[in-house]
Amino acid sequence: MQTTNSDSQRPMLRVENLTHRVSLETDTLTILKAVSLEINRGESVAIVGRSGSGKTTLLGLLAGLDTPTEGTVELDGAIISRLSEDERAQLRAHRVGFVFQSFQLLPALTALENVMLPLELAGMEAPEKRARELLERVGLGERLTHTPRQLSGGEQQRVAIARAFASDPAILFADEPTGNLDNRTGQEISDLLMALNQEQGTTLVMVTHDEQLAARCSRQFHIEAGELTEPVAQVELAH
Repeated sequence: MQTTNSDSQRPMLRVENLTHRVSLETDTLTILKAVSLEINRGESVAIVGRSGSGKTTLLGLLAGLDTPTEGTVELDGAIISRLSEDERAQLRAHRVGFVFQSFQLLPALTALENVMLPLELAGMEAPEKRARELLERVGLGERLTHTPRQLSGGEQQRVAIARAFASDPAILFADEPTGNLDNRTGQEISDLLMALNQEQGTTLVMVTHDEQLAARCSRQFHIEAGELTEPVAQVELAH
């Protein structure tokens, strides 16, 4: 991935006064309150907090999956909160990778086809070659023709990670990447995610309850009742 000098000096993510509200039948619920943050290129950042604190909502707004009620999200120089839905989709296709807790693999496709699909949709050259390379890198070179139901949870998450990194994204968002895995498998997935992130120089932003995984990131933001603080001290993460 090539960047200019001005690109390298610009934060990968800049968020200013991000507020998100949802309307209920009799009231308005504020999920995020005036969140501001900057994340530099190549950083790994964990967003931690209790269930219902607004972590996943924040991740969706940062990735352009939703639009805020107030404030701006600038991703790789584009103010995505001002883009149309189609423009945001194009940006995500070429610059953003995702890893989800529930894997989000297409059940009728093989591991190879699941990794190839976003590459084909983005019009990238030699999608099968790239998909094979990534699946071999994540240890699934012998499982290319298996469908998700023929794979374990850990193997499915390896396919999802290969898919996320296949397009060489500028930034990768991970929502509880180890949440559905046992401790040993979760540790293996954590190792793989951090190793690939280092190898490809991707900016990594993840929501996680996994304290050990959060501690491996260069920074941790704590979110409580929709408000963000930084950093979380390692001693706090240990509790």
